[in-house]
Amino acid sequence: MRNADIKRNTRETQIELHLCLDGTGRAEIATGVGFLDHMLELFARHGDFDLTVFCRGDTQVDGHHSVEDIGICLGKAFAGALGDKRGIARYGQFLLPMDETLVLCACDLSGRDYLGWAVDLPAAKVGDFDTELAKEFWLAFVRNCPSSIHIRQMAGENTHHILEAVFKGMGRTLKMAVAMDPRHADEIPSTKGVL
Repeated sequence: MRNADIKRNTRETQIELHLCLDGTGRAEIATGVGFLDHMLELFARHGDFDLTVFCRGDTQVDGHHSVEDIGICLGKAFAGALGDKRGIARYGQFLLPMDETLVLCACDLSGRDYLGWAVDLPAAKVGDFDTELAKEFWLAFVRNCPSSIHIRQMAGENTHHILEAVFKGMGRTLKMAVAMDPRHADEIPSTKGVL
């Protein structure tokens, strides 16, 4: 089982996160940011990742520090659970429809960090959640699990649907990228020999 446990304690957040890449989609999430809880539950379910996240953050200010720091921890967890990335597929992509929304997600676990974010969010908030924080979350992820991730909205009008498609799509995309390739189980998936 490819697992990682991450703890992060700052003046702004205290986070404990457990990730199992080879799980069943079981999630136990309590971030203090309700909409993020929902998104991470969807991410875990669609990725078949077992994910536990507990965060105590300065949400009396806003959700920014909690959302960004959880993105940091999730990125570190993926990097730790993947190790040298031997035997993985490396690439993943998924085109996720949700009602009027269509979102394309693609990932290369390349060891180089880049986020291509082409998402137009009509509303500044969903409930109490500042929607601009979704980009901050995925930026934090790619900086701590160095990877090239592209998230591109093809259609969509409802901000909740768009963000839900992003997190579901990224769950499906990362599920593909971290999957073991039995034909190349002992190989690093790069002609360089390292990722």
